[in-house]
Amino acid sequence: MTATSTTALTRVIGGSTVSAIGLGAMPLSVEGRPDEAQAIATVHAALDAGVTLIDTADSYHWHADEVGHNEHLIARALAAYGHGADGVLVATKGGRGRPGDGSWTVDGDPRHLRRAARASAVRLGVEAIDLYQLHKPDPAVPFAESVGALRELAEAGTVRMVGLSNVDCEQIRTAREILGQYLVSVQNRFSPAHTATRDTLDLCTDLGLTFLPWSPLGGISLSAVDDPGSGAPRTDTPFHALARARGVSPQQVCLAWHLAQSPAVLPIPGARRPTSIRDSAAAAGLTLSAEELAGLRVQFLHRQQLHRQ
Repeated sequence: MTATSTTALTRVIGGSTVSAIGLGAMPLSVEGRPDEAQAIATVHAALDAGVTLIDTADSYHWHADEVGHNEHLIARALAAYGHGADGVLVATKGGRGRPGDGSWTVDGDPRHLRRAARASAVRLGVEAIDLYQLHKPDPAVPFAESVGALRELAEAGTVRMVGLSNVDCEQIRTAREILGQYLVSVQNRFSPAHTATRDTLDLCTDLGLTFLPWSPLGGISLSAVDDPGSGAPRTDTPFHALARARGVSPQQVCLAWHLAQSPAVLPIPGARRPTSIRDSAAAAGLTLSAEELAGLRVQFLHRQQLHRQ
């Protein structure tokens, strides 16, 4: 499947129209997070820029005793913003944990997922979570059982829509059979530096599911999931060259590239500062020409071939 030059200012998740660029709120609560004033200012800057999708999770925290830190933060930020935040769709996730030593755990037990979803709803201050996502399949739990718990949550009215994260094509198809219309999105890692999940993006396009690439700026910017010792990202990529030619940031070019891959794609770049999310949000209005996209693709394929040699 090839990219097109069409870039839209909005995307659709289920029956909800949202901004074409969302805010990945994870960096506001994990290691290296800003103070609360800056974190809330970053959320407000996103809303000012027209962002109407915020992605969070109960496991987006730093220390072991602060489960739900990011959900609490988002709830406070939206409340402080006032009525202008009424149309914001908040997506959260359950099924992972953070012991506080920098590692991640996974728990897809249906009992845990049901408890986690109810606790997330309380922290977010909502009767029903807009979009609830299985954060990662648990190899110790049958996938169908974890997904079945999400269907129960939807049927009970605890969540409005259901999503999956870190899944493969077979798991998407299995979940589709179990969840039916409740399944609306898939959130997988995807970026210029990580295209191994392209098959899941294409499947989402075919099935009418929204594809939320996490860490979408991989290869362009460091993300909250990068190892602090991994060094700075490259600054000599085709995206940087095109950004200089267009007079915009390489991050904007990268996000516009994402949007051009499919009408199903809705990037959720992270941000720790108001300036970062303002710049990212502006990518929704940046249209790359067919020639520019083709040039990025040719250079990108060449780079992948060099890596395989």
